[in-house]
Amino acid sequence: MASEPIIRAMTRNELDTLVDWAAEEGWNPGLNDAQIFWDTDPDGFIAAERDGELIGGGSIVAYGERFGFMGFFIVRPDQRGQGLGRQLWHIRRDRLIARLREPVTIGMDGVFGMQDFYSRGGFVLSHRDLRFEGVGFSVKRDARLVDLAEVPFELLASYDAAHFPAPREEFLRAWIAQPGSRALGAMDGVGLQGYGVIRPCRQGFKIGPLFAADIQTAEALFYGLVDHAPGAPIFLDVPENNPQALALAARHGLHEVFGCARMYLGPFPTVPDAEVFGVTTFELG
Repeated sequence: MASEPIIRAMTRNELDTLVDWAAEEGWNPGLNDAQIFWDTDPDGFIAAERDGELIGGGSIVAYGERFGFMGFFIVRPDQRGQGLGRQLWHIRRDRLIARLREPVTIGMDGVFGMQDFYSRGGFVLSHRDLRFEGVGFSVKRDARLVDLAEVPFELLASYDAAHFPAPREEFLRAWIAQPGSRALGAMDGVGLQGYGVIRPCRQGFKIGPLFAADIQTAEALFYGLVDHAPGAPIFLDVPENNPQALALAARHGLHEVFGCARMYLGPFPTVPDAEVFGVTTFELG
């Protein structure tokens, strides 16, 4: 008879193991994801251990005091079908609630097949986030685009906080400067009108986030980002509640390969859906 699992804080090396498991499942993590995720919230990861071995884990990342995200969750294949995943999921939810102050909002991107389970756990569907795949290509950069390193960080952080449910400066500093990536902003006489990041992954590159004031700005940023990866696979996670984002993906020949249900426990966050053309990550929101 298997011993009861021990649920505890995760170590940094164990997060690397989880990321490797995720790669084996086809999640295609970014090459720098583990370190950036850890630095964002070192207390935001829970491990399940049995007989001294890591058998599962997931995130309970807090952004400030009122918003959290629990999108990174995996159980070792040989440990599935025993109820561990359900047990660990509920523990993660409850521990993240305990880390936050009322009114608590927690987001997650969950696989469609588990949507009913997540609903019974208090989460309500907001929309679907759909992963599209294409191929990068070379293109002349729009004159409005600048490297994000040239944009005052306070301006970028303010823009990001208006498009994400909570401020995330620690994450943002590392995300836009990670090795092998390209981060661009769209500037005009008014100020920052959008920004995007493309980062290297185990396979190809992922774009995220892609925030823009309008479709024209989103398209210019998209061109500037895919130019970083000519001939390589590119992926864009598109929120289905932005029809113009879906149209952008279709216009450039991207095809749907995966999807998740974006769900929230507690009050839905207020973000400008029409300006979110690509989510940052399925793992951290």
